Amino acid sequence: MSSNRWFATGNFFSSYKAEQRIFFTHLDRTVFAVFLLALFVWPLCVELSNKYMLVLDNILIAMIAIIGLNLVTGFAGLISIGHAAFVGVGAYTLAFVARQLGDSHILITHAWPLMLVLCGLVGALFGAFVGLPALRLKHLYLAIATLSFQMIFQWTINFLPLFNQGQTIPIGRIYWFTGMVSRQNHYIFWYYVILTLVVLMGLAVRNLLRTRFGRSLVAVRDNDRAADAMGMHPGLTKVFAFALAGFFAGVAGALHAYLYRGAGIESFTLHQSITYLAMAIVGGLGTLTGSFWGPAAIRFLDLQVENMVEWSAHFLPATLNLATALKPLTFGLVIVLFLMFEPRGIANWWRICRTYLKLWPYRY
Repeated sequence: MSSNRWFATGNFFSSYKAEQRIFFTHLDRTVFAVFLLALFVWPLCVELSNKYMLVLDNILIAMIAIIGLNLVTGFAGLISIGHAAFVGVGAYTLAFVARQLGDSHILITHAWPLMLVLCGLVGALFGAFVGLPALRLKHLYLAIATLSFQMIFQWTINFLPLFNQGQTIPIGRIYWFTGMVSRQNHYIFWYYVILTLVVLMGLAVRNLLRTRFGRSLVAVRDNDRAADAMGMHPGLTKVFAFALAGFFAGVAGALHAYLYRGAGIESFTLHQSITYLAMAIVGGLGTLTGSFWGPAAIRFLDLQVENMVEWSAHFLPATLNLATALKPLTFGLVIVLFLMFEPRGIANWWRICRTYLKLWPYRY
């Protein structure tokens, strides 16, 4: 690699340590810092309505969930069709505590960072349990096992009075150093909290992939028999991947419950699991950046479809429910087009752009 870390061209490393750097050049680090600063500063300069702030918060929460799904499906190569159930485990862990102690208990309102960690750990526990069939099953059979967990989760929430039979369980408003977070500042406050968690979790996963545990995930995905011959334990690696995915999903579920100030089963159905899987596919399986591009693209598509439906309502008869037909159509069409023409997702477009800029103007 070039000795000038600002204008390095190509990836010519002279040591394994240099190849494992998070930022290959100083320019990469500077661009990332500037972009991160812009994400934290723009709400102070531009005022958005609560509707659009809620959309941004949902995108960030989905990013945390997709990071976990990418670990188990993209990096470990295990198909999971019940990821929304893991997110629901985190949300209903928080809702269970709120229902037992009261929605305004000090643990809910003041110790909310601790509750986020607790929900993540419970999600990791369920993820490891659901991942146990991976010791014996793989491919379609393992996918059916995760689908079974999704069905069991929905049945449990819908029929047990302990979880209010799927009806919304309220969550109280939280407190910060300045006091209770008001309704006016609710969405902007959670924007900063969730954005901070996205950055920290993204860096944590990036560092994880540099370790032997992260490399073992990729090795098991590529060839589990070869990984076993090299001293790795494919079964435990798969359970480890499910536990990690459950932790990220549990944190995302707790954030969802705090954001909406309640937990309801309609947010954790099989349809939402398919949506999460579509986000991972569109973003790019097996890439960390794909975990950010996918949720942003799918949520932006949904928002544009809603705007198109509102615009078309001025010309089409009221009896024609365009939204019912247009949302599933665009959703399925996008997935099919990406699977046919860009199976590596938007992350591959990002890789191509970075490669072009890195080689421009063709320095040697």
